[in-house]
Amino acid sequence: MFAPMSHSIDFNFPSIFNFGDSNSDTGNLIAAGIETINPPYGQIHFKGPSGRYCDGRLTIDFIMDAFDLPFLSAYLEAVGLPNFRRGCNFAAAGSTINPATPTSVCPFSFGIQVSQFLRFKARVVELLTKSKKFDKYLPAEDYFRKGLYMFDIGQNDLAGAFYSKSYDQIVASIPTSLFEFENGIKRLYDEGARNFWIHNTGPLGCLAQNVAKFGTDPSKLDELGCVAGHNQAAKLFNLQLHALTKKLQAQYADSNITHVDIYTIKSNLIANYSRYGFAQPIMACCGYGGPPLNYDSRVGCGQTKVINNTTVTANSCNDSTEYVNWDGIHYTEAANQYISSEILTGKYSDRPFADKMPFALSLKF
Repeated sequence: MFAPMSHSIDFNFPSIFNFGDSNSDTGNLIAAGIETINPPYGQIHFKGPSGRYCDGRLTIDFIMDAFDLPFLSAYLEAVGLPNFRRGCNFAAAGSTINPATPTSVCPFSFGIQVSQFLRFKARVVELLTKSKKFDKYLPAEDYFRKGLYMFDIGQNDLAGAFYSKSYDQIVASIPTSLFEFENGIKRLYDEGARNFWIHNTGPLGCLAQNVAKFGTDPSKLDELGCVAGHNQAAKLFNLQLHALTKKLQAQYADSNITHVDIYTIKSNLIANYSRYGFAQPIMACCGYGGPPLNYDSRVGCGQTKVINNTTVTANSCNDSTEYVNWDGIHYTEAANQYISSEILTGKYSDRPFADKMPFALSLKF
């Protein structure tokens, strides 16, 4: 059972604390010095690389805009006057729900991100008690209780597993991942978090990276040209994640736990791309190799490499607004704008909040 209506969703959040992977990383992995990204990343809006794995803004940026809040500063960003007054972003590209291993792309797994938040909160409270000069840079203490905690993570656990495990092994490992996720939510709840906004994972099989690696056999593809096994695993993960959110809502009756069906939003975009003004649903805008995927794992977007004794560069397409996919792995700003507008209708959320939207948000995009 869901909590009574007295705990219904309120969109007047003073702050947002975000956890996740590259879908919502606004600069943590880059600030950590683990990777670098070069132009044409960030070519739209930011006019240069912004720490985001995108040609411009991410879904979280559009959501912050709709909430009339500034873009979230990355927790690890030390220069450029990061401001954490209205929240903080702990998401890091390549991160997983499961603890990182020595071969992981990113060491900042979900448990580490939660630990970073706990340290952040403790340090904020400590500084606020010492001096008022920090007030304009740090969240007020009650912002931690009143704020919104957002999550978009799990994609890399599934996608990465396909390189070394069978489909059955991957499906069997989902409960372990979700147990780890549940533990993180509990730690945040114990610290006073009460408003949770949880995205499920998208159609992994529709990313050019996965089609290139796992879709060479046409029988492995579905009617959209996506890798069927990847998408089926994502659906099974999402079913169990949704069940977990309902369990948590029943367990924490004084909380608001909202599950957002990102999978359906993204699948609908890919299936009906032309209806929404796109020309390419799967092929990467920025890549190398040309149609049908324009993706080569040996040379990433913006990179120049020598392949077969020839120097090649993975360049951007002429108009990224015609593409759903940016670099074979991540979505374009244009796609992110569509995705965020669909999220904010409330139609894909459990609990639905469509009736609240006209009064709560003024969409600027």
